[in-house]
Amino acid sequence: MEWKGMGNAMKLFDPEGPLMSALGMLSDLVFCNILFCLFSLPLFTIGASASALYDCTLSIVEQREASFIAAQFWQAFQRNFRRATALWLILLVMALFLWAYSSAVDALNGDLQRLYRVTFFILSFFFLAGGQYVFPLQARFSRMESENAGKRKSLWGVLKTAYFLSAATLPHTLGAAGISIVAVYVSFFMNPAALHTAVFLWAFAAFAVVAYLQSFLFIRAFRILGQ
Repeated sequence: MEWKGMGNAMKLFDPEGPLMSALGMLSDLVFCNILFCLFSLPLFTIGASASALYDCTLSIVEQREASFIAAQFWQAFQRNFRRATALWLILLVMALFLWAYSSAVDALNGDLQRLYRVTFFILSFFFLAGGQYVFPLQARFSRMESENAGKRKSLWGVLKTAYFLSAATLPHTLGAAGISIVAVYVSFFMNPAALHTAVFLWAFAAFAVVAYLQSFLFIRAFRILGQ
């Protein structure tokens, strides 16, 4: 019985076993999350940081052999920097347009305001639905280009593909959006008194965990493109 117990313990802590694999994956996600937060601090680099984060989480989900996760993040950040930053600025302009549109709607009255409020929500839905695919797609296209497995995509090509996927794979789109919405609601609205804890969790792991869960859906959506 003693030898059997020791054997079970050794299996439990086997480097290739499920427990140690899960702990290794969790440590990779924590590493990615901290790097994402640090590299996003200048704000204009958020696009490149998000692309690098998704490059790592997509690799983890697909169980691709990878180098040290920090090195992978840094390489992906450099590889995506120019186009991801440009895509981030484009999305910011689109968001500013929606903000200006909302402000204009607030200045209206009565039925006209209600009509344009509906159009605002429709536009916002399409913006967010397609926008969530932009950086995962940029990460995927950039990796394929670096491996000589795909042609270089223009900014317009990435945006067009993102919004095509958001409509063509609506269940995955809603599922990925739902993951973000639930995470934000549970963190900041379910218990407002625990705001400090929520901020700590997002700085420590939540961005990467959300990206990891979304990556399962994004990979299925990518299959429509044959990628």
